[in-house]
Amino acid sequence: MLRVAVAGASGYMGAEALRLLCVHPKLQLAVVTSERLAGERLDKVFPHLRGLSSLVFSDLDPGRLSDEADLVFLALPHMESQRAVPALRKQGRKVIDLSADYRLRDGSLYATWYKAAHIDAAGLDEAVYGMPELHRKGISGASLVANPGCYAMGSILATAPLLKSGIGRVDGIVIDGKSGVTGAGAQGRKIDPMYLYTEANENVQAYAIASHRHTAEIEQELGALAGTPLRVAFTPHLVPLNRGLFTTASVALTSAVATARLLDVYREFYAGEPFVRVLDEGERPATRAVVGSNYCDVTVVADPRTNRAVCVSAIDNLGKGGAANGVQNLNIMFGWGERTGLEAPPVYP
Repeated sequence: MLRVAVAGASGYMGAEALRLLCVHPKLQLAVVTSERLAGERLDKVFPHLRGLSSLVFSDLDPGRLSDEADLVFLALPHMESQRAVPALRKQGRKVIDLSADYRLRDGSLYATWYKAAHIDAAGLDEAVYGMPELHRKGISGASLVANPGCYAMGSILATAPLLKSGIGRVDGIVIDGKSGVTGAGAQGRKIDPMYLYTEANENVQAYAIASHRHTAEIEQELGALAGTPLRVAFTPHLVPLNRGLFTTASVALTSAVATARLLDVYREFYAGEPFVRVLDEGERPATRAVVGSNYCDVTVVADPRTNRAVCVSAIDNLGKGGAANGVQNLNIMFGWGERTGLEAPPVYP
């Protein structure tokens, strides 16, 4: 059994990683860390995991993690992962980072978007962006995988086929993302007025307008697909859902193309992908159809009046947008079937 640790497991993203790892048939959950919860039992903090683990949270100690685990999931705030990764990699441990620390290839971009210099240039150079649909080969040989941000995952999967095929223009891309309140991710379960019931319930809020950090990931990956740098106008919104992320993107077309042809491009691009479901013409993605899973439902519709494509995707922000995608990356890294530990269908209703 592969020994796995989760560092920073007190947030929503860490909790989802624990839920999946506890029942993975090829893994042994060996260590869980949380500075805030050190000394407390995992199943007392997360009652839904009763009977699955009796581990006790400990402080983050890279030396102990290296001794007791073969692979470490990091669900830490940005800037924290890059302090732990060098010590873990020095001991030969594989790392899947659920934070933002290793997603951007250009260290200067990290400084621009995260307002701090990156302190692990070697790790940044070697990290592989953990989107299997784009980087499966690199992930298979990686020792450090940077799991994408949830908004980046939804946005890229919604638009990638258009940019790769050249059917979509690189200028004027507009993306709207709507996430449930667990989108706080690795730093979830925090006290913030924005996430209070009375603020989030029956309310929709735009936030980080023209400044959300996942914008840099979206531009990095879509630009690589298109073969040229590009810019997107991205706006995130908080919606009153526990979990789920819905993306609508508008992409100008290089020429008039019918919806049926666009869907053929998407089906070809995602052929063989175990967790991307391209819907039939007339079907529409919905967050309820993917909650609790690693699936992404996606479609595209041509708008002949504006000569644009409307691209829509639905994911679980903690699933394909987070921990479940991390498990898919783990499976690829060790040569296991990508569905291993992820076979359960979405939860309904």
